[in-house]
Amino acid sequence: MRGAACSVRAHMTFLHSWRRLAAAAAIATLASCAAPASHVAGASVAGEPVTVGIVAINDFHGALEPPKAFVPAPDGDGGTVPVPAGGAAWLASAIDAVRNRYPNHLTVSAGDLISASQLASSIYLDEPAIGVANRIGLDFNAVGNHEFDRGRDELLRMQRGGCAQHTSRKPCQIERFAGAKFRFLAASTLTENGGTLFPATALKSFGSGSRKVTIGLIGLTLRGTPQLVSPDGIRGLRFADETDTINALVPKLRAKGADAVVVLIHQGGAQNGGNDPNACVNLTGEIRPILDRLRPGVDVVVSGHTHKAYVCDYGTINPAEPILLTSAGVYGELVTDIRLEIDPATHRVVARQAHNVIVQSVPFTSARGPIATTTAYPQFQPRPDIAAYVRTYTDAAARFARRKVGTLAGPASKGVDGESNRGGPLGNLVADAQLAATRSAGAQIALTNPFGIRAPLVPAADGTLTFGDIFAVQPFTNALVTETLSGAALKAVLEQGLDGHAARQLLAPSAGFVYRFDGARPAGQRIVGMSLDGKPIDPAARYRVTVNSFLASGGDGFTGFTHGHDAAIAALDDLGALEAWLNAAPPRIVPQEERVVEVRPTA
Repeated sequence: MRGAACSVRAHMTFLHSWRRLAAAAAIATLASCAAPASHVAGASVAGEPVTVGIVAINDFHGALEPPKAFVPAPDGDGGTVPVPAGGAAWLASAIDAVRNRYPNHLTVSAGDLISASQLASSIYLDEPAIGVANRIGLDFNAVGNHEFDRGRDELLRMQRGGCAQHTSRKPCQIERFAGAKFRFLAASTLTENGGTLFPATALKSFGSGSRKVTIGLIGLTLRGTPQLVSPDGIRGLRFADETDTINALVPKLRAKGADAVVVLIHQGGAQNGGNDPNACVNLTGEIRPILDRLRPGVDVVVSGHTHKAYVCDYGTINPAEPILLTSAGVYGELVTDIRLEIDPATHRVVARQAHNVIVQSVPFTSARGPIATTTAYPQFQPRPDIAAYVRTYTDAAARFARRKVGTLAGPASKGVDGESNRGGPLGNLVADAQLAATRSAGAQIALTNPFGIRAPLVPAADGTLTFGDIFAVQPFTNALVTETLSGAALKAVLEQGLDGHAARQLLAPSAGFVYRFDGARPAGQRIVGMSLDGKPIDPAARYRVTVNSFLASGGDGFTGFTHGHDAAIAALDDLGALEAWLNAAPPRIVPQEERVVEVRPTA
């Protein structure tokens, strides 16, 4: 595809140049496939296009510190190299380096800027995540599903500022919270009166007179948000169809003078068969049907939600939709450098390119072993003011983060054969902890959602785990709910993870409970066996089942849990249960047995 070829040329230039060039010069090579040399940024010759740079991120999730994660990047020899990336201060430097290439620029986010965050951000209600975004110079953020995790009123406080308390945690513990200096956009989030919770669109102009160009922006979240957050957090809100919303707004933006339309949407896709952050290999996911129904007029779509990185010339997938589609992965590990060339006379985009810049930061030790920095890609330096601001919060959180909570005999990771929708050893461990914490309520089975497990659990060399380690795994502090389900209802709720109505997700079970599934069978008939302590589950019998409060309220599409009976809420939340389990038998052994057995893959 045209976009893929362009990104490959830029990437190879990047590989060979960075070893000898300074950061700004190296990043300039990322646009080696942009417009001809006469069309440089800032050109002011009449009749020539005006260049506008858009710096894009998504799914930052309050990642103040390097998240101990890596980007699998091409090594130039047909393989990949893991590049350690992320951290707010390094992200700021990367954004500055890209932004400095463009006299005309804006910086945007496609949602989930906050929540599911690191400890130092989360315990302070993500006030520091907003503070970082203010200091980085973010202009607009489309509201994602996680922005609603603490409810509507708390989200409004994120925009407006202030110290009103809407959660169990006290706000403004470190400083008075001034709110976001940037604008939240929420075109498809409708309130009781039919209006939008935040503005639907925005306009940003550059230049003057005959050289003036205007970017129109639409920001929105995914229609499936109600399946992903607790009902109380979005009570009274309605989430409209994404495509219908965009199609209705594009003509209005054009009528107001927009020369280019950029959509910031918290929905996305994934490459199927590749992980180069600058490629678009067999794009799949919910973003495709949204784009395929768009009417003409959209130039760029900045996407998110899936935590996957890609740069797509969507016109090669669907010629009727010649859109530039991008995603910068997750946790500030990447920054998307988008370059638009706009003809101010015809009011249209005449060229567009994008490249994902890896925010290489510092080495770390993963569940797979050491991840070193590499000279194949730029290593950014932390921006001092952001580093100092983050340090204020990390130092304050240190008394929580560094407390020892237990020991583990080895690392525990989520997923099976690279599938993040399965719990794997870490899912087993979490489910076992929740079962132990709720035995007094009669619990026989515990089930946890892999999507709620946010990081691997990697102990220190002596096996020590800290509160910061386990908080990274489960940052939501959900209550634990034990309820009664019949065997038939238990099967039905497991089927919901495989029915295609929401993202496929195989709930991780506690020890003793095993279920088997056949992905080739019709939806609703894919669970082909369940047993508890070696005995088949009786459809008519009643079982006490523990889940977190998010699942109990129907989260992630598991609405079957809302029909349970005799619910009891445990004294410990999910985080407290994990800590108690790790403390009970030092060192705790990571359970490796297969509790979710695939009979046949999906046809």
